[in-house]
Amino acid sequence: MEALFRYNWMVRDEWYRWCEGVSEEDLLAERTGGVGGILKTLFHIIDVEWSWFRIIQGKSDFQEKFEDFNTLQKVRELDAKFHVEVEEFIRNWDSSMENNLYQETEPDGRIVTDTWGEVMRHVIAHEIHHIGQLSVWAREIGKKPVSANFIGRGLLPAKTSE
Repeated sequence: MEALFRYNWMVRDEWYRWCEGVSEEDLLAERTGGVGGILKTLFHIIDVEWSWFRIIQGKSDFQEKFEDFNTLQKVRELDAKFHVEVEEFIRNWDSSMENNLYQETEPDGRIVTDTWGEVMRHVIAHEIHHIGQLSVWAREIGKKPVSANFIGRGLLPAKTSE
């Protein structure tokens, strides 16, 4: 599972570099789908990742406003700040945590219970989903998107043949 988080972080860093060659107007433009635009989507990805890990551990969460982080530099700084805690959680993950339970009460009063393992996989899939949206928007503005390939990134140890 750690390899998939490292994959997401690697691809996210590549998107930040990609954004350096895009106008602020294009980064902030409202787009169809997702949470509204390129920079807003990157902000959303890091906010959701950090928030989920705090919530399942019973830690406080605060709701950041995109308006306070509406530049590439500010989003990157927030990511770097949150990443320290997120990476520590991922590095300390072990199989004994897989079935820990997280419960929340829905607005309609229903109580929903998920395992931490489900939440972990949700966070991974959430980012991959939004990265796909960024790829579509990149093409809409005439730019080549970041590669989504997992293969060739050196994320898993090489196996030797016997």
